[in-house]
Amino acid sequence: MGEENKVSKYLFLVSMVIFGTIGIFRRLLPIDSVMLVFLRGAGGALVLTLFLLICRRHPDFDGIRRNLAKLTVSGIFLGLNWIFLFESYTYTTVATATLCYYMSPVFLIIASVFFLHETMSLPKGFCVLLAIIGMVFVSGVPESGIPQAAELRGVVCGLAAAVFYTAMIMTNKMIHHIGAYDKTIVQLAVAAVALIPYLTVTQGWSSFQLTGLTLVLLAVVIIVHTGIACAIYFSTMESLKAQTIAVFSYVDPITAILLSALLLHEPMSLLNGIGAVMVLGAAVLCDKCS
Repeated sequence: MGEENKVSKYLFLVSMVIFGTIGIFRRLLPIDSVMLVFLRGAGGALVLTLFLLICRRHPDFDGIRRNLAKLTVSGIFLGLNWIFLFESYTYTTVATATLCYYMSPVFLIIASVFFLHETMSLPKGFCVLLAIIGMVFVSGVPESGIPQAAELRGVVCGLAAAVFYTAMIMTNKMIHHIGAYDKTIVQLAVAAVALIPYLTVTQGWSSFQLTGLTLVLLAVVIIVHTGIACAIYFSTMESLKAQTIAVFSYVDPITAILLSALLLHEPMSLLNGIGAVMVLGAAVLCDKCS
């Protein structure tokens, strides 16, 4: 059992590293964010369905039917989450977009106070304050004033992605008696289907063109980042403790920040670095408080 847990830990870390590289691939893909979310949702649902069939597991149609309304809402939130995250990668640095996105644990605490009527303890309040101050440092406002329009748009999109991720998590808490794979497949499919009317009205299909490199990058995002990474993520979670999952999850943003500096040569000042530590520290403390 101990050996199984060790293997699960390594595999879970691999999935986190894979998730942490999505920002790099987004920057390299010359595809509109909405189209990318559609392709990732549809392709990811197909890959995970094939994975279940290979494992000889049948979809839980009863569980899907019981939770269909909530799964639909959650899938729409997932699609909006990805759209804003990919837009954030487009307009600001991968590091800044990632840190904005990791405000979601703080948003979850705030949302739980208003919607779940939970009390905000002193430690949780400290986490919220720490994260907000950290985000101010990450934004660069203390050093250079209000960011330029494009940079500001990237920050806003990153925070919007965190808001919709929080909404998805809160909706998921109301979904019961369905397997993780079945839930994810439906959510991915809903995220894709919900975008079809928008792509049709805006003629997004006609603007989509594939080159050799784009096809390779897109295949990696769909098969590796969505299919394989999600399969590893869900298959290893069952044998890991919640604390281990919470701590290891921060390999994702750390990977994104390091790769953005090493591969994209994105600058990060000392104050930005301090802000990054504050945001990630607040997110870790939020998990401990929960």
